Amino acid sequence: MTEDVVARVLRQWQQVHPGLDTAPMAVIGRLNRCAALLQQATDAPLVREGLARAEFDILGTLRRTGRELSPGQIARETFASGAAVTKRLRVLEARGLVARRTDERDRRVAHLSLTEEGTALIDRLVPRQLDYENTLLDGLGDDHRDRLADTLADLLVLLEGRLGGLQP
Repeated sequence: MTEDVVARVLRQWQQVHPGLDTAPMAVIGRLNRCAALLQQATDAPLVREGLARAEFDILGTLRRTGRELSPGQIARETFASGAAVTKRLRVLEARGLVARRTDERDRRVAHLSLTEEGTALIDRLVPRQLDYENTLLDGLGDDHRDRLADTLADLLVLLEGRLGGLQP
């Protein structure tokens, strides 16, 4: 089996500090490296459609929830700041993918929804994106994927419980 870059880093730390417990680095280092590689790779189909990952996430959120959302609700659903969501919504509105409706009772409140064009784009793009992501994971069998997904879910629940309330 080929050695990954993190294994080399762990070995180097063991040479510098023998006996150092690098087990957390083995997990977190690999998660970080996988996240960086996947971020680069999974954006490829989106770029062909002229979308950034964060814009795709907003369109996907509006589609999967099936209802109007405020910018604040979108921020919570996509784990983004309000300012970042506002910036992305401007781009999506300018492209005609998202529509904004002002609340009748409180004009400070906006309700956002997909336009017909936005719905068509996300409905066309999600299956393509999932097919592409499936090819990225082709080297892992279904059982391995299921175990990995379960393990990552356990880690996510653990981290959200410990770190979920922390603000950067």
